[in-house]
Order: sequence, then C-alpha cells, then structure tokens
Amino acid sequence: MTKLNIGMFLMPQHPPERSLYDATQWDLEMIEYADKLGYSEVWIGEHFTAPWEPIPSPDLIIAQALLRTKQIKLAPGAHLLPYHHPVELAHRVAYLDHLAQGRLMLGIGAGGTQTDWELFAVDGKINREMMMEAWELMQRLWSDEESFSFRGKFYSANQPKARHDGILGPHIKPFQKPHPPIGITGFSAGSATLKMAGERGFIPMSLGWNSEYIKSHWNAVEEGARSVGKEADRSSWRITQDVFVAKTDEEAMAGALGGMMGRFFDESWLPLFKKQGDIKNLKPDPALADEEVTAELMAKTDWLIGSPETVAKKLQKLYDTVGGFGTLLITGYDYSESPEIWKESMRLLVEEVLPRLHVKPQTV
Repeated sequence: MTKLNIGMFLMPQHPPERSLYDATQWDLEMIEYADKLGYSEVWIGEHFTAPWEPIPSPDLIIAQALLRTKQIKLAPGAHLLPYHHPVELAHRVAYLDHLAQGRLMLGIGAGGTQTDWELFAVDGKINREMMMEAWELMQRLWSDEESFSFRGKFYSANQPKARHDGILGPHIKPFQKPHPPIGITGFSAGSATLKMAGERGFIPMSLGWNSEYIKSHWNAVEEGARSVGKEADRSSWRITQDVFVAKTDEEAMAGALGGMMGRFFDESWLPLFKKQGDIKNLKPDPALADEEVTAELMAKTDWLIGSPETVAKKLQKLYDTVGGFGTLLITGYDYSESPEIWKESMRLLVEEVLPRLHVKPQTV
C-alpha cells in the first residue's frame, strides 16, 4: 500500500455576489488549511470574463499564500498564454519562482472561454497554436542563450546582450532549473492537449466526472509519449473531482447539494455546458436527455459524496477503473458562509478516506 497525494483545484469558484476581496480571503483560508492537513498542492485558475470564476491573477493569490503556508506547492492552473505577452509572463513567473523557493509549479493553457477570446480579440481556432509559440519563446528566455532574435507568427522579441560590463542586460531566470514543473489540463475524450502532455513531459491534468471517460485521457497521454519514444508515468497524472465527505451519506449529500457545490452546478456549469453542447461529457449514461442532467444526478452517480467509507469505495472504483494515478485534486468551493462543514470534509478525506484506499506502487 502506498500513498495517493491529495491536492486542490481552485477555479477559483465564487458566487457572483461575493466581493473580490472576500472571495480571495476564502481562497487563502482554504490554501492555508490544506497546507496544515498535508495536501500536496493547490492549482489556481485564471479567467477574465467568468463571474462565477472571477480571479484574473492567480499569481497574486500565490504571492500571498506563500507567506501563509510552509510546505504546500502552488501553481497557476493555468496562465492562459494567448492573453499574455510571453516576455512579460516569463519574467513574472521566474520572479515568483524565486519567491517560492521550489514551491512553484506552472500550469499553461490556451483558454477555452468564448468571451475571453472576444475580450482579447483571439481566434479560438488558433489559440492552441498561440499557446505553443508563446511557450517556445518563454523557454528560450529561460535558456542559457546569451542573445537571440525571435520572430514568430504571433510574437516577436529580442533577447539583448549584456552591456556596459553587465550593468544592463538579462538577469531573471527561474529558481528551478530549467523551469518550474509544467502542467496542462485536458477535458475532451482523446484530448489533443493531453497528447501534448505526453509528448513534452508535462504534468497531465484531467477534468471530468465519468470514470470511463477519464480513462480515455490516459490513453491520450500514453499515445503522445509513445509518439516521441517516451514512457508516460502514471504517478504524474492529476485527476480533478468534486468531493464532499461527512460523517454520514445523508449529511454529505445535504452539504453538497444544499451548499455552493450544488448551486454552482445548477446555476453556472450545467447551463453553460448545455449552451455549448458539451453536456454529453457529464452524462453517466449517454441515453439520458440533456434536461435529466442535474447536480443531484451528478452527486448520486459521479461525484465523490458520502461518508468516509462511501467516498473511499467511490474513489477506489475511480482509481481501479482508470488504472491508477498519482494525485487527486478536489475542486475547491466557496463555503465561506458555512466553513466548518467544508473544512471537515477536507479533513475527513485525508484522515479517514485515504487510509481505506488501496493503491498500486507507482514510479515517483
């Protein structure tokens, strides 16, 4: 028996009426508590036009969280590269890496929110291409090249030579060499993004609920790794899930559906998925009509909801179905109005669910 790591993914999710200050204070409180419980990491999302996911600067939360935590690793999850100039972002990430002293990871993404595309005048058909060009430039800026000229399809930059005996010139490289660990998220079946993770050795991160559906994500990672002669390592795989643990199944269901988890699905994600035509990805049974997919159905079929014994059985089933993975990331929800039940869920997961879990030895 070995250990499954537990981390957290903060979109961050907050109701639209929550002030940005109060939302951030709750996020910091969750991160600090996760650190005390021994959670391994927290990934923090970046959005610009999503009222339910309102934080546009995950690095600003990370800078504050570093001062309030001792061991947990922190990561933008992710910086959406088409919405940043890669020169500026490379310097900002490298600087934050020094402040974190080895506790920073970096998620990168192309951005999938249509209104973000409109805000930044980005073509959603080429945003992945923009992401990879930006990433190429960031790596070169972090490399040992003394100077270079970069002329891409979307970005241009010049790395100048040091001048005046080094008084002027490039000086910011990441603290970790060659850079912080890189993660990238996939959602769709056979995800091209997760194939890319396998090809480039990125940390693969899966969003999804149905375990059979998530299983296809690892197939994509392995396919990408094989295409370049590599072997994918399951211990690096992160899977994000909705989790709520309480003393009894009834209490857990009430806490999930009667709190922000249920409200977020019913008022934000389910309407959005239906309008975008992605609701099929949430169905435990493809034959279900779209209107039959509700937060209550998700809680009964795919979410990890229940007593420690019940959640352990559900988590074991997920683990066995997908063939094993290294880190479970629980989605963080805004329970600032009833923090005790959420923190109890976080505690029960590590103290009473994990000891019941049987996992396979993984390469670390």
